[in-house]
Amino acid sequence: MVDGKADAKNRTALDILVAGAGYVGLAAAVSLKQARPSLAVAVVDAAPAGIWQKDGRASAIAAAACRMLDQLGVWAEIAPEAQAITEMIVTDSRTSDPVRPVFLTFDGEVAPGEAFAHMVANRDLNGALRRRAETLGIDIIEGVAVSAFDVNGAGITVHLADGATLKARLLVAADGVNSKLRDMAGIKTVKWEYGQSGIVCTVAHERPHNGRAEEHFLPAGPFATLPLKPGKDGTNRSSIVWVERSQDAEKLVDGDDLVFEHELEQRFGLKLGEIRVADRPRAWPLGLTIARDFVAPRIALAGDAAHGIHPIAGQGLNLGFKDVAALAEVVVEADRLGQDVGALDVLERYQQWRRFDTLQMGITTDVLNRLFSNDVGPLRAVRDIGLGLVERMPRLKDFFIRQASGLSGNTPKLLKGEAI
Repeated sequence: MVDGKADAKNRTALDILVAGAGYVGLAAAVSLKQARPSLAVAVVDAAPAGIWQKDGRASAIAAAACRMLDQLGVWAEIAPEAQAITEMIVTDSRTSDPVRPVFLTFDGEVAPGEAFAHMVANRDLNGALRRRAETLGIDIIEGVAVSAFDVNGAGITVHLADGATLKARLLVAADGVNSKLRDMAGIKTVKWEYGQSGIVCTVAHERPHNGRAEEHFLPAGPFATLPLKPGKDGTNRSSIVWVERSQDAEKLVDGDDLVFEHELEQRFGLKLGEIRVADRPRAWPLGLTIARDFVAPRIALAGDAAHGIHPIAGQGLNLGFKDVAALAEVVVEADRLGQDVGALDVLERYQQWRRFDTLQMGITTDVLNRLFSNDVGPLRAVRDIGLGLVERMPRLKDFFIRQASGLSGNTPKLLKGEAI
């Protein structure tokens, strides 16, 4: 790991530079370097060194992404701290309803002994990928932003904010939903806001969750309870993803703690006994952002830089890992054939692979959010009938499990747990 300046100034030309040291950027760097050790790969990140260690959130990692992390040599380190989701239930109700009928249940396995998803602390995921990157000899330059770049026929020259210059054949932009690199490349987006915000916090509770995840569709938006590994002191814990109208979310997060806990209890219920908020809740605005192009000359977008979707299906991070797996497979194949890994015709193979799937998921989450985030009587009746029908059709439930696990469609090799 490198803290930036002098080393970057002395660096020789790279094959691939990844901008963004979140889990998508790190996974991209590790995937490429592990498959092709001859490639010179580095990561640059604008965030201060060590800031990732302060991230108290957790993410749902689908089975396919777990297979990829295993193939990358990091899952064995993560698994002891990961919580398998063994069951998923879905309800449709109001906060005032005395009883919330269960309309849909999912068994949590895609194969015997393989959960369709795990909850993993972001710190554990990021830390394991960083250590793997270091083992492979990938430099991580922290606390330095990309300020500009110039594309020429043979490569791309990247200018850093500290005055350093790096040259590469390919720049992977994994710098988040508000990607500056995407804007610098002139790539337009389709974007709109939902008028909703997602509140995230960790809740401690009296009784164990037994690996059960719950999603309650409420008029303002979904309220998801996701099981976490018990704390080091044995405390039972769950992660909350609570969608509210943005105005209400701001008041809840910034207001009195007792009011927040009362509203939380109204939604969480007392099925797991007494609850308490274990960390400071935070909220962020929700919207749909999809890049019109995933590639430009010498540049490929990955993760939230390419797409930001509603969390209603819990697929945002897993879409990013699909990007990584597809991009790595395309680039590695091109390198083996002696092709230029940053050439536009090579990158367009990645775009063709990922853009339709991403658009489909974006539309799906948008429709689901509009269908379920309301209290319109006829719509409630239709969606509840639909959930009930799915519950009675095992094959359709299996299809949804495969979709949620990331193991459907044209799946890249890494997501199948295969080497590239």
